[in-house]
Amino acid sequence: MAEKRHTAAVLGGGNIGSAIANGLVKSGIFEAVEVTVTRRSKEHLKIFEDQGFSTALSNASAVSKSDVIIIAVTPRQLDGLLSEIKDSLDEKRHTVISVVSGASISDIRKKLENRSIPVLRAMPNTAIAIRESMTCICTDEAGKGGLELAKRIFESVGKVLVIDESLMVPATALCACGIAFFLRAIRAASQGGIEIGFHAEDALLMAAQTAKGAASLLVNLGSHPEKEVDKVTTPQGCTIAGLNQMEHNGFSSALIKGITSSAEKAAELYSK
Repeated sequence: MAEKRHTAAVLGGGNIGSAIANGLVKSGIFEAVEVTVTRRSKEHLKIFEDQGFSTALSNASAVSKSDVIIIAVTPRQLDGLLSEIKDSLDEKRHTVISVVSGASISDIRKKLENRSIPVLRAMPNTAIAIRESMTCICTDEAGKGGLELAKRIFESVGKVLVIDESLMVPATALCACGIAFFLRAIRAASQGGIEIGFHAEDALLMAAQTAKGAASLLVNLGSHPEKEVDKVTTPQGCTIAGLNQMEHNGFSSALIKGITSSAEKAAELYSK
Protein backbone atom coordinates (compact mmCIF):
# COMPACT_ATOMS: atom_id res chain seq x y z
CA MET A 1 0.00 0.00 0.00
CA ALA A 2 1.35 3.44 -0.93
CA GLU A 3 2.29 5.71 1.98
CA LYS A 4 -0.30 8.36 2.75
CA ARG A 5 0.55 11.77 1.30
CA HIS A 6 0.34 14.65 3.73
CA THR A 7 -0.31 18.33 3.19
CA ALA A 8 1.37 20.98 5.31
CA ALA A 9 0.73 24.55 6.35
CA VAL A 10 3.68 26.72 7.34
CA LEU A 11 2.07 29.49 9.34
CA GLY A 12 4.52 32.37 9.05
CA GLY A 13 6.66 32.64 5.93
CA GLY A 14 9.52 34.59 7.47
CA ASN A 15 13.15 33.48 7.51
CA ILE A 16 12.71 30.21 9.40
CA GLY A 17 9.28 29.51 7.87
CA SER A 18 10.57 29.92 4.33
CA ALA A 19 13.62 27.76 5.14
CA ILE A 20 11.31 25.03 6.44
CA ALA A 21 9.01 25.24 3.40
CA ASN A 22 11.93 25.06 0.98
CA GLY A 23 13.55 22.20 2.86
CA LEU A 24 10.36 20.12 2.92
CA VAL A 25 10.01 20.44 -0.84
CA LYS A 26 13.69 19.74 -1.56
CA SER A 27 13.43 16.59 0.56
CA GLY A 28 10.72 15.23 -1.73
CA ILE A 29 8.42 14.50 1.19
CA PHE A 30 6.07 17.24 -0.06
CA GLU A 31 5.35 18.74 -3.45
CA ALA A 32 5.36 22.55 -3.42
CA VAL A 33 1.62 22.62 -4.09
CA GLU A 34 1.09 20.48 -0.98
CA VAL A 35 2.64 23.16 1.24
CA THR A 36 0.61 26.27 2.07
CA VAL A 37 2.61 29.24 3.33
CA THR A 38 0.97 32.17 5.11
CA ARG A 39 2.02 35.77 5.59
CA ARG A 40 0.08 38.89 6.46
CA SER A 41 0.99 40.63 3.19
CA LYS A 42 0.07 39.34 -0.27
CA GLU A 43 3.14 41.09 -1.62
CA HIS A 44 5.36 38.92 0.59
CA LEU A 45 3.61 35.76 -0.61
CA LYS A 46 4.43 36.31 -4.27
CA ILE A 47 7.90 34.79 -3.94
CA PHE A 48 6.29 31.58 -2.66
CA GLU A 49 3.68 31.55 -5.40
CA ASP A 50 6.45 31.91 -7.98
CA GLN A 51 8.04 28.75 -6.57
CA GLY A 52 4.80 26.78 -6.83
CA PHE A 53 3.73 26.87 -3.19
CA SER A 54 0.12 27.31 -2.19
CA THR A 55 -0.34 30.53 -0.24
CA ALA A 56 -2.93 32.11 2.04
CA LEU A 57 -3.38 35.34 3.95
CA SER A 58 -5.63 33.56 6.44
CA ASN A 59 -4.03 31.10 8.85
CA ALA A 60 -7.40 29.44 9.47
CA SER A 61 -7.82 28.89 5.74
CA ALA A 62 -4.39 27.29 5.49
CA VAL A 63 -5.19 24.98 8.41
CA SER A 64 -8.45 23.87 6.80
CA LYS A 65 -6.65 22.44 3.75
CA SER A 66 -3.64 20.92 5.56
CA ASP A 67 -3.05 18.16 8.07
CA VAL A 68 0.46 19.02 9.33
CA ILE A 69 0.47 22.49 10.87
CA ILE A 70 3.90 24.07 11.40
CA ILE A 71 3.77 27.26 13.44
CA ALA A 72 6.71 29.53 12.58
CA VAL A 73 5.73 32.97 13.87
CA THR A 74 7.47 35.09 16.49
CA PRO A 75 6.70 34.52 20.18
CA ARG A 76 4.71 37.77 20.40
CA GLN A 77 2.51 36.69 17.47
CA LEU A 78 1.78 33.21 18.82
CA ASP A 79 -1.25 33.88 21.02
CA GLY A 80 -3.11 35.74 18.28
CA LEU A 81 -2.39 32.99 15.77
CA LEU A 82 -3.58 30.24 18.12
CA SER A 83 -6.82 32.13 18.72
CA GLU A 84 -7.27 32.43 14.96
CA ILE A 85 -6.79 28.75 14.16
CA LYS A 86 -8.17 26.90 17.18
CA ASP A 87 -11.68 26.45 15.76
CA SER A 88 -10.27 25.13 12.47
CA LEU A 89 -8.29 22.31 14.08
CA ASP A 90 -9.61 18.76 13.85
CA GLU A 91 -8.48 16.31 16.54
CA LYS A 92 -8.70 13.38 14.11
CA ARG A 93 -6.78 15.07 11.32
CA HIS A 94 -4.26 17.64 12.46
CA THR A 95 -0.79 17.48 13.97
CA VAL A 96 0.55 20.78 15.29
CA ILE A 97 4.31 21.40 15.33
CA SER A 98 5.53 24.64 16.89
CA VAL A 99 8.97 26.09 16.20
CA VAL A 100 8.25 29.14 18.37
CA SER A 101 11.02 29.77 20.89
CA GLY A 102 10.06 29.65 24.54
CA ALA A 103 6.41 28.58 24.20
CA SER A 104 5.79 25.26 25.94
CA ILE A 105 3.42 22.55 24.81
CA SER A 106 1.31 23.35 27.87
CA ASP A 107 1.17 27.02 26.84
CA ILE A 108 -0.01 26.06 23.37
CA ARG A 109 -2.57 23.55 24.62
CA LYS A 110 -4.09 26.13 26.96
CA LYS A 111 -4.51 28.60 24.11
CA LEU A 112 -6.11 25.82 22.05
CA GLU A 113 -8.39 25.16 25.05
CA ASN A 114 -6.74 21.78 25.73
CA ARG A 115 -8.16 20.00 22.72
CA SER A 116 -6.73 16.51 22.18
CA ILE A 117 -4.64 17.41 19.16
CA PRO A 118 -1.06 16.10 18.88
CA VAL A 119 1.15 19.09 19.74
CA LEU A 120 4.90 18.92 19.34
CA ARG A 121 7.76 21.37 19.55
CA ALA A 122 10.60 21.36 17.05
CA MET A 123 13.70 23.52 16.94
CA PRO A 124 15.37 23.37 13.53
CA ASN A 125 17.86 25.89 12.18
CA THR A 126 18.03 27.73 8.88
CA ALA A 127 20.19 25.00 7.30
CA ILE A 128 16.89 23.16 6.93
CA ALA A 129 16.62 24.98 3.58
CA ILE A 130 19.48 22.81 2.24
CA ARG A 131 18.49 19.68 4.22
CA GLU A 132 21.32 20.07 6.74
CA SER A 133 19.37 21.13 9.84
CA MET A 134 19.97 19.91 13.37
CA THR A 135 16.42 19.63 14.67
CA CYS A 136 15.43 18.81 18.25
CA ILE A 137 11.88 17.54 18.84
CA CYS A 138 9.80 16.96 21.95
CA THR A 139 6.21 16.23 22.83
CA ASP A 140 4.00 15.36 25.77
CA GLU A 141 2.09 12.14 26.39
CA ALA A 142 -0.93 13.32 24.39
CA GLY A 143 1.24 14.20 21.40
CA LYS A 144 3.17 10.94 21.05
CA GLY A 145 0.90 9.86 18.23
CA GLY A 146 2.42 12.57 16.07
CA LEU A 147 6.05 11.89 16.99
CA GLU A 148 6.88 9.43 14.21
CA LEU A 149 5.40 11.74 11.59
CA ALA A 150 7.38 14.70 12.95
CA LYS A 151 10.57 12.64 13.00
CA ARG A 152 10.04 11.50 9.42
CA ILE A 153 9.46 15.07 8.26
CA PHE A 154 12.53 16.53 9.96
CA GLU A 155 14.81 13.55 9.27
CA SER A 156 14.22 14.31 5.60
CA VAL A 157 15.88 17.71 6.09
CA GLY A 158 18.80 16.89 8.38
CA LYS A 159 19.57 15.25 11.71
CA VAL A 160 16.92 14.80 14.43
CA LEU A 161 17.23 14.33 18.17
CA VAL A 162 14.20 13.65 20.38
CA ILE A 163 14.76 15.36 23.73
CA ASP A 164 12.90 16.20 26.92
CA GLU A 165 10.95 19.44 26.74
CA SER A 166 13.02 20.92 29.56
CA LEU A 167 15.96 21.00 27.14
CA MET A 168 14.21 22.83 24.30
CA VAL A 169 15.40 26.30 25.36
CA PRO A 170 19.02 25.09 25.56
CA ALA A 171 18.52 23.45 22.15
CA THR A 172 17.43 26.82 20.79
CA ALA A 173 20.71 28.37 21.93
CA LEU A 174 22.97 25.56 20.74
CA CYS A 175 21.34 24.76 17.39
CA ALA A 176 19.15 27.65 16.21
CA CYS A 177 21.28 30.50 17.57
CA GLY A 178 24.38 28.36 17.23
CA ILE A 179 24.35 28.43 13.45
CA ALA A 180 24.99 32.18 13.63
CA PHE A 181 27.90 31.61 16.02
CA PHE A 182 29.58 29.19 13.64
CA LEU A 183 28.93 31.49 10.69
CA ARG A 184 30.59 34.34 12.56
CA ALA A 185 33.57 32.08 13.32
CA ILE A 186 33.87 31.25 9.60
CA ARG A 187 33.66 34.95 8.76
CA ALA A 188 36.44 35.70 11.25
CA ALA A 189 38.59 32.93 9.78
CA SER A 190 38.08 34.32 6.29
CA GLN A 191 39.12 37.79 7.50
CA GLY A 192 42.28 36.23 8.90
CA GLY A 193 42.84 34.66 5.51
CA ILE A 194 42.57 38.05 3.84
CA GLU A 195 45.11 39.50 6.26
CA ILE A 196 47.65 36.80 5.38
CA GLY A 197 47.29 37.30 1.65
CA PHE A 198 44.17 35.72 0.10
CA HIS A 199 41.49 37.51 -1.89
CA ALA A 200 38.20 37.81 0.01
CA GLU A 201 36.21 35.32 -2.06
CA ASP A 202 39.03 32.73 -1.93
CA ALA A 203 39.48 33.18 1.82
CA LEU A 204 35.77 32.69 2.44
CA LEU A 205 35.63 29.53 0.33
CA MET A 206 38.68 28.11 2.08
CA ALA A 207 37.35 28.92 5.55
CA ALA A 208 33.85 27.58 4.84
CA GLN A 209 35.06 24.33 3.27
CA THR A 210 37.55 23.81 6.11
CA ALA A 211 34.74 24.28 8.65
CA LYS A 212 32.54 21.88 6.69
CA GLY A 213 35.33 19.30 6.69
CA ALA A 214 35.88 19.68 10.43
CA ALA A 215 32.17 19.19 11.16
CA SER A 216 32.00 16.21 8.81
CA LEU A 217 34.84 14.47 10.66
CA LEU A 218 32.75 14.59 13.82
CA VAL A 219 29.34 13.76 12.30
CA ASN A 220 30.46 11.10 9.82
CA LEU A 221 33.15 9.40 11.89
CA GLY A 222 31.68 9.94 15.35
CA SER A 223 35.04 11.34 16.37
CA HIS A 224 35.77 13.70 19.26
CA PRO A 225 37.00 17.25 18.51
CA GLU A 226 40.14 16.93 20.61
CA LYS A 227 41.09 13.65 18.93
CA GLU A 228 41.03 15.43 15.58
CA VAL A 229 42.84 18.46 17.02
CA ASP A 230 45.62 16.18 18.27
CA LYS A 231 46.18 14.93 14.70
CA VAL A 232 47.19 18.40 13.52
CA THR A 233 49.02 19.77 16.56
CA THR A 234 52.69 18.79 16.39
CA PRO A 235 55.28 19.82 18.99
CA GLN A 236 56.36 23.45 18.52
CA GLY A 237 54.13 23.56 15.44
CA CYS A 238 52.11 26.34 13.84
CA THR A 239 48.70 24.85 14.73
CA ILE A 240 49.28 24.75 18.49
CA ALA A 241 50.75 28.26 18.35
CA GLY A 242 47.55 29.53 16.74
CA LEU A 243 45.26 27.58 19.08
CA ASN A 244 47.03 28.81 22.19
CA GLN A 245 46.85 32.40 20.98
CA MET A 246 43.08 32.04 20.46
CA GLU A 247 42.61 30.50 23.90
CA HIS A 248 44.69 33.24 25.53
CA ASN A 249 42.18 35.67 24.00
CA GLY A 250 39.17 33.76 25.31
CA PHE A 251 38.00 31.88 22.20
CA SER A 252 36.37 28.88 23.94
CA SER A 253 35.08 30.83 26.93
CA ALA A 254 33.52 33.47 24.65
CA LEU A 255 31.67 30.81 22.65
CA ILE A 256 30.46 29.07 25.80
CA LYS A 257 29.28 32.37 27.29
CA GLY A 258 27.52 33.29 24.04
CA ILE A 259 25.56 30.02 24.09
CA THR A 260 24.58 30.37 27.75
CA SER A 261 23.55 34.02 27.20
CA SER A 262 21.36 33.02 24.26
CA ALA A 263 19.75 30.31 26.36
CA GLU A 264 18.93 32.83 29.09
CA LYS A 265 17.37 35.18 26.54
CA ALA A 266 15.43 32.40 24.79
CA ALA A 267 13.78 31.48 28.08
CA GLU A 268 12.29 34.99 28.25
CA LEU A 269 11.02 35.33 24.67
CA TYR A 270 7.46 34.07 25.17
CA SER A 271 5.29 35.86 27.69
CA LYS A 272 2.22 33.84 28.62
